[in-house]
Amino acid sequence: MSGKNRTVADIVAVCQEMFEDLSFNYARKWKAAKPGRKVVGFLPVYSPLEMIHAAGCLPLGIFGGGDQMEVIHGDAYYQSYICRIPRSTIELGVTNRLDFVDGMIFPFVCDVIRNLSGMWKIMFPNVWTKFFDTPQNYIPSIGGTYYEQELLELKEGLEHMTGRKISDDDIRNSIKLYNENRRLVREVYAFRAKEPWKAPTSEIYLLMRAGLMMDVEEHNQMLKDYMAAAKAEDRPKRDNVRVSIYGSFCEQPPLNLIKSIEMAGCYVVDDDYSLNNRFLMVDVPSTGNPLKALSDTYIENSVETSCKYVPDGKVKGEFHVKAIKACGAEGVIYATPSFCDPALLDRPMICSKLSEAGIPYIAFKYAENSGQMQPIREQAGTFADSIKLWS
Repeated sequence: MSGKNRTVADIVAVCQEMFEDLSFNYARKWKAAKPGRKVVGFLPVYSPLEMIHAAGCLPLGIFGGGDQMEVIHGDAYYQSYICRIPRSTIELGVTNRLDFVDGMIFPFVCDVIRNLSGMWKIMFPNVWTKFFDTPQNYIPSIGGTYYEQELLELKEGLEHMTGRKISDDDIRNSIKLYNENRRLVREVYAFRAKEPWKAPTSEIYLLMRAGLMMDVEEHNQMLKDYMAAAKAEDRPKRDNVRVSIYGSFCEQPPLNLIKSIEMAGCYVVDDDYSLNNRFLMVDVPSTGNPLKALSDTYIENSVETSCKYVPDGKVKGEFHVKAIKACGAEGVIYATPSFCDPALLDRPMICSKLSEAGIPYIAFKYAENSGQMQPIREQAGTFADSIKLWS
């Protein structure tokens, strides 16, 4: 089907299928299509996908098992008072759903994910495993130099796994493709903020999740097709309240949670779901030293999120207040995975800043396998009504 003939329903159906496929058939077919291809999985929140792509590998987002998979084995590896995503990721591994994956990258999010990387090395010794430790110092000469070295180690690890050298031109070409991807993603988010009834977040969420599980060039075309189809589609505008959702940067919510919030009378106009393809907020320079370009962009122009230290002179929540004003949100839903220490530590500081700015908010917790949505729908609906009545 040609791009110009794809409808919103066609595109969303493809994304939904990928979202529900815990056997990762797209990635399996991609790998089998040519001899020597390799797949590298990565966990939320941020990994430099340009490096994986430059190595000739497919970056594959691993977001846990969601609400479709019962966790049995994974519960034996982790205590009950941590979030669910590491347990369901272990479940994916021990049930052979990831038996085709050649490498795994565990970016710094928290102690749990860091420890998961060590467990993975022990459990799957034939899989190249990398704990990718991003800097917490944002002075270019310190944190930037450290991060450039970390990128070099990542490059060397990918080269060892694939058996081929990664040239600077390989990385520059990948940077160009991902710059286009980030630009298109920003366009989709800007379109949603302007006309959210034409781009519901239950669709945008699937579109972004799928993009982190497929070839970047294919996703770039899909984003173009979605924008064209969504603009052309006539959808009714409702008297919904515009809200931003934060706190969900790592463990992702069930799709029904997002749909429940929308059904409660909310248009979601900003979020931190599937953050990887928006983590860098500007284009990465595609000339000069590519590792330094990636490092400088991360240090100077990456989003503020709970697994990043906020340097002196900044206050937790200022980033969110600016984003809320930019997208025209009328209120905030701070949705946090249960036992997510980084998000729960940030929540009172960010919500305090929201109060200072006069921005209404509510907060609740969820797990990726949450099944009972009625309380969330009622809470979101009451919040939307209160904004309509009193704000």
